[in-house]
Amino acid sequence: MTGTDEHGLKIQQAAKAKGLEPQAFCDELSQHFRGLAAKANISHTRFSRTTEKEHYEAVQHLWRGLDAKGLIYKGKHEGWYSVTDECFYTDGQVTKVVSSNPEEDQFHISVETGSKVEWTQEENYKFRLSVFRESLLNHYQQHPDAVYPEQFHADVVATLSVPVEDLSVSRPRSRLSWGIPVPNDPEHTIYVWIDALTVYLSATGYPWKSDLTSLPEAIWPPNVQIIGKDILRFHAIYLPAMLQALGLPLSRQLLTHSHWTVGQRKMSKSVGNVADPFEAIDEFGPDVVRYYLARVGGRFKDDVDWSHSQLEKHFRELMSLLGNTYMRITSKKIMEKVRVVSVEQTVEPFSEHMRTIYNRLLPGDSSIASAVDQEMSRLKIADALEHIMNLLGQANELMTLTEPWAKDTGLHHTIGVQTIVLHTLRVCGILLQPFIPSKAEELLDALFIPVSHRTLAYANLGEGRVGGVTPGLRLFNAPRSGEKAHGTKGRPVE
Repeated sequence: MTGTDEHGLKIQQAAKAKGLEPQAFCDELSQHFRGLAAKANISHTRFSRTTEKEHYEAVQHLWRGLDAKGLIYKGKHEGWYSVTDECFYTDGQVTKVVSSNPEEDQFHISVETGSKVEWTQEENYKFRLSVFRESLLNHYQQHPDAVYPEQFHADVVATLSVPVEDLSVSRPRSRLSWGIPVPNDPEHTIYVWIDALTVYLSATGYPWKSDLTSLPEAIWPPNVQIIGKDILRFHAIYLPAMLQALGLPLSRQLLTHSHWTVGQRKMSKSVGNVADPFEAIDEFGPDVVRYYLARVGGRFKDDVDWSHSQLEKHFRELMSLLGNTYMRITSKKIMEKVRVVSVEQTVEPFSEHMRTIYNRLLPGDSSIASAVDQEMSRLKIADALEHIMNLLGQANELMTLTEPWAKDTGLHHTIGVQTIVLHTLRVCGILLQPFIPSKAEELLDALFIPVSHRTLAYANLGEGRVGGVTPGLRLFNAPRSGEKAHGTKGRPVE
């Protein structure tokens, strides 16, 4: 599931600045994100919005459950508050910024996010987060794979290894009106992060009408939650504490990604270095952008710099290793040589002799499906993709070395090389479906692979066959140029 988090002071202020009611503002933005998912060819089972009636009821139900257990109390709260991040920070989590301009006032920012903070004192409700510190620490110590990559797991353990403060879970209605009211106290609004985190439950139909044990296992808990490193504590500490309080199982794993930067700097509208995925997709197409994101950003540990030149470089890599491989092996010269035999002969299943030759010439294929499957299971997305691209590189090199199109290359040898490369393309086409679904489909269609034979079980040498070829297919065209399509607002970033 995916969706949009639509409450909070930040939304309230942004809507006011645009002269819109908050709901109208959210309707517009939510549709924008739905459009991006469709444009990027990303499907979802459920697109949830925190302004939906069902979610509203789920949040209030969760609040009542915590309150009934004596885990919510009212008290004074003070600290450094960030409107941008919608959270409080301690003294140790902020730093003072001294401007070089003596006429400008000094201010404080969050060390973690760089967002401006202001000292705030108010009365609100608190959740007894401190009660769950030890049980959460034990959970993460017993489940070293609960947060991936490992460095972020270590961060969570370090945070829980020292005392934690109770969590402020409401805001005065006078300051924050755009949100879900606290049950039985309309003067307070439920903290936006409690609201937002509950969406994982509300998307499954929570509060469930029957006991969780009688529900399908697929409903809860999620196998993987994908989050940004800047919101790790919300998902790894706050949400799990609430789940433990309600007697619900924790998410099995948190995939925590680092950030895309531009010019080695955090993206910022004021700086003008915000990458625009719509423009990048308009120029290169969704599959190339998806490929770039997975190939470069799919290790998650470190921030990665987005640049138009790198996007173009990876477009050319994909065009060379996949598009050109297909065009070369189905070129006019090769097809004229092999037309003296039937298509069935040309693309016949491997004999043991051919299998031996294949394994010697393309060692990267040895159980590639298993290797890719293992990497994906371990959330090593970029490594899985590298296995596939390395195999395509070997196939390309094989053609360069053997020159199956040359006049003096024997027919039997040409047929053998073409068979090897076509089967390599078949296997790689199957494995590339999660990364570049449209282009993978084009390739598999060109090889006449039945839809039922495009699963992982057929992504190896001994399973499946090439049903034919479509000569002259061009999988990739040159990027659209002459437009403002560099993927960043205002200027191209090189």
